[in-house]
Amino acid sequence: MAGNHPRNTGPMQDAPRCGARTRSGASCAAPRVAGAGRCRMHGGKGSGAPIGNRNAWKKGLYSREMLEREKAVAQLRRDARELLKALSDIG
Repeated sequence: MAGNHPRNTGPMQDAPRCGARTRSGASCAAPRVAGAGRCRMHGGKGSGAPIGNRNAWKKGLYSREMLEREKAVAQLRRDARELLKALSDIG
């Protein structure tokens, strides 16, 4: 099929192929995604995972304020343990 026919598959047939191997060991016959070495089925140009752990921030458990609060509470616990130990040594 030549010319401007809608089913002109010439450019697609000439496109570089995916570099993946199939289960049978043959090369994948699908054209690779532009800018990637694989086709869309073998992990072409994917966006990947988001940078950082954004799920941890949903409730603010790891915000600066909460981390400072946890440090303050830990220090209060240490002070209370020392105080109770000092009181038990006296009495």
